[in-house]
Amino acid sequence: MFILDKDNFEQEVLGADGFVLVDYWSDGCEPCKALMPDVEELAAEYEGKVKFCKLNTTNARRLAISQKVLGLPTITLYKGGQKVGEVTKEKASKAGIKEMLDANL
Repeated sequence: MFILDKDNFEQEVLGADGFVLVDYWSDGCEPCKALMPDVEELAAEYEGKVKFCKLNTTNARRLAISQKVLGLPTITLYKGGQKVGEVTKEKASKAGIKEMLDANL
């Protein structure tokens, strides 16, 4: 998974042509940490179709707010720089992410 920060977010996510999934998480979010192995499994499953990235919001709060990320965990799918899907909180599960991906691909 590609590690995002406030310096590379625009180029790697908003400037990308295809599908980009961003896992918004933070050090203090236990559900985020519990979900990460599932997100990494999905990254392997969808390799070549979706670029998987993660952004630690601890160091990028303004960026997260600019993307309307108001709670964690939040998993957002972008295409051509536009948000096309999102799962948050209890819907942010392996099944929920897979459903969002399959609905958009």
